Amino acid sequence: MTCLSTLRRLALIPAATLVLLAALPAQAAEPSPAKKELIAKVVSLQQGGIDGIARGLVEQPAMALMQQAGMILQTRVAPEKREALAKEIQADVRKYVEEATPIVRERAQKAAPGVMGALLDERFTEDELKQLVAWLESPVVRRYQQMTPDIQKGLSEKLVADTRAAVEPKLQALDRSISARLGVQPPASAPAKK
Repeated sequence: MTCLSTLRRLALIPAATLVLLAALPAQAAEPSPAKKELIAKVVSLQQGGIDGIARGLVEQPAMALMQQAGMILQTRVAPEKREALAKEIQADVRKYVEEATPIVRERAQKAAPGVMGALLDERFTEDELKQLVAWLESPVVRRYQQMTPDIQKGLSEKLVADTRAAVEPKLQALDRSISARLGVQPPASAPAKK
């Protein structure tokens, strides 16, 4: 068979067939509807952990500020003023947490299916996801628990990027409020990380 006859035969293949053949690898990468449903179920079952990540991202810097304030209260504020100032600072921190937590939680709930879903699809088969959903005692559960830091890291990075503009001004306002109550200058802002 010559190249010319091969080309003639290829010309007979409808263009649509060639398009379908070219699309096969892309379709193979797409999880089945059943696997998508299992992934969604795992994400749903992990909602408490997702909310915990969001809460931790909000509370961690606030708690660090509270610790700094506590040290300053003990060393630079008259004993008779400490309790009142501590209550005011706690109220400021509660307000910050109440305002920032819903923002970060909402973004976490939106980001989690994409971040977790991609990792679950990549690292688990449909059968393994069935076992995971059922929370059986198996090596699958251990493997899932081992990848939890990757999920948390990916989701945390996404949340920080998505919420920085909304939360950072609130955190800075909290820092200024605490510093003003303590009569100290807030620390100089570090340059933004890229």
